Amino acid sequence: MRTFGIIPARYASTRFPGKPLHPIAGKPLIQHVVERCKLAKSLSEVIVATDNARIRDEAQKFCRVELTRANHPSGTDRIAEVAARCDCDAVVNIQGDEPLIDPKVIDAVAAALTDHEMSTAATLIKDPAEHDNPNVVKVVVNSAGSALYFSRRTIPFVRDAASGSAAEQLAAFPFLKHLGIYGYRRETLLRLVKFPVSPLEAAEKLEQLRALENGIQIAVVKVNYDSVGVDTPEDAARVEALLKR
Repeated sequence: MRTFGIIPARYASTRFPGKPLHPIAGKPLIQHVVERCKLAKSLSEVIVATDNARIRDEAQKFCRVELTRANHPSGTDRIAEVAARCDCDAVVNIQGDEPLIDPKVIDAVAAALTDHEMSTAATLIKDPAEHDNPNVVKVVVNSAGSALYFSRRTIPFVRDAASGSAAEQLAAFPFLKHLGIYGYRRETLLRLVKFPVSPLEAAEKLEQLRALENGIQIAVVKVNYDSVGVDTPEDAARVEALLKR
């Protein structure tokens, strides 16, 4: 299967304008992401998808870049535009703000596309502070490892441990944290972006629910990796410290 890694990158950001070009340990953030992706064995090519000339000019020094329309409502729509003009069988959507992404996670998500039309990754929640945090998306899976539901709420509700602390609830059930990486067979991705925003997607503000509501199964790969995203300049400084270490 010919699989491309596509990294959506926007210049405009409310909290961190110009984030993809922010220097970390002597390189722009987006270069760190690209270099980690190139270590993945499953990707035939790595592409940065952007609507910004400054990002294009920088990123084309170290990888292929595809310019996209500026009016895409999401990163999924942006990568779909690129996938539509690419000769590939599958696509892995890698977040452009994860400079420490583990290449093995990319490979695991890509491998799941052999038997499934869409895939993603999840890891055990270990930090009690993440248990009730709505910014930490939870996922529950069936016995075959496919997603049943994603939510900003803590799911499932563990009735026998409900009166306990977050730490006690984490000890009572293996809660899964969803990681923002997606694999798609090309035709599935192009079909998905044609569906309108679904009711559950609108309620939770989670794009992956559009797939579930339209009958697209999502394989969930369980990994021993926790994302380190860059949402603020302070996060960038933290990543730089980790890289130096």
